[in-house]
Amino acid sequence: MKYYLIAGEASGDLLGAHLMCALRECDPQAQFRFWGGDAMAQLGGTPVRHIRDLAIMGFVEVVMHLRTVLGNISLCKQDIQQWHPDAVIGIDYPGFNLNIEKWAHEQGIKAIHYVSPQLWAWKKGRLKGMRQYLDRLCYILPFEQQFYAENRMPQATYVGHPLLDAIPTAAHPTPLPTDRPVIALLPGSRKQEIRNSLPYMVRLAQRHPEYRFAVAGMTLVGKTFYDKLIPSNGNIEVLYDQTYPLLSQAYAAVVCSGTATLETALFHVPQVVCYRANPVSIAIAKALVGKRINHIALVDLIDDSEVVTELLQGDFNDERLEHEFQQLTDPGCRETMLEGYRRVETKLGGPGASSRTAQAIIDTINA
Repeated sequence: MKYYLIAGEASGDLLGAHLMCALRECDPQAQFRFWGGDAMAQLGGTPVRHIRDLAIMGFVEVVMHLRTVLGNISLCKQDIQQWHPDAVIGIDYPGFNLNIEKWAHEQGIKAIHYVSPQLWAWKKGRLKGMRQYLDRLCYILPFEQQFYAENRMPQATYVGHPLLDAIPTAAHPTPLPTDRPVIALLPGSRKQEIRNSLPYMVRLAQRHPEYRFAVAGMTLVGKTFYDKLIPSNGNIEVLYDQTYPLLSQAYAAVVCSGTATLETALFHVPQVVCYRANPVSIAIAKALVGKRINHIALVDLIDDSEVVTELLQGDFNDERLEHEFQQLTDPGCRETMLEGYRRVETKLGGPGASSRTAQAIIDTINA
């Protein structure tokens, strides 16, 4: 069968690669055409657009790049129409993918969404339309089961979290010397995230020469971009496309909120979570979310408690970051956090999410 996959950011590229592997196991004749990144490209198929051209987030930022977004939507529809796949599979990236999936359903193509939009936090009004045009929704967070049961969406299927498949159990090669404890800096995957968070992380590193700091860099972002933000004479190295080897060696981490917070937890690395964005975008988000959620870090959302400290907007400053970093070195605080990580892992269940998603997709196509 022919599968058209759309991932719009680095986390979706990783999930898309594992899903492609699982689909091939179920369907050896699988053909792929996709919007994604290097992980998906390594598995063959035909790439259409790279995630480096798609990663736009925030209300203000989307408006500023509206012409680009609309152009990509038009290109995607034309490309799908010409290839006519058996299914269009949107991986997260809901602002773009739900639009494409609705259109695909109208064209008689199976429309499948993988990783639920955060409807439990905001935009619950999307549910009515999603019931009508999605042939299958594969969601990955355990607390979403209650939400979809209460909101009667029969085509919603809980598959478990794919990170349990993506994070290998084998030992990683040590990427850095072991003369000092390693602190992993994960400033995000989008340039605007990195620009907002990395300077604070750099200043933290400059205050602590007793540690070896390493940035989880991304080749698709580009060395020049990181070089502008990181002094060449400091105690900071950039490891490109080696996030998991870095986390496997890290003593602690400073992490920009997102999927990376859960990845860090699954590697059992104590962390502080930080996030800064356009103030207008944050104000709009707060108005839409209201009091429905109390956390943004995935580990905190899954456990419904403050497993990790979240420094957001004005709270993400040099003084607060320094204080919370010191907490990460305290044995008692570290053990409390690791206990929280163990609770999160238990709630996520076991591996196999990619295989369950692949089978759900094939069952939907054959229905």
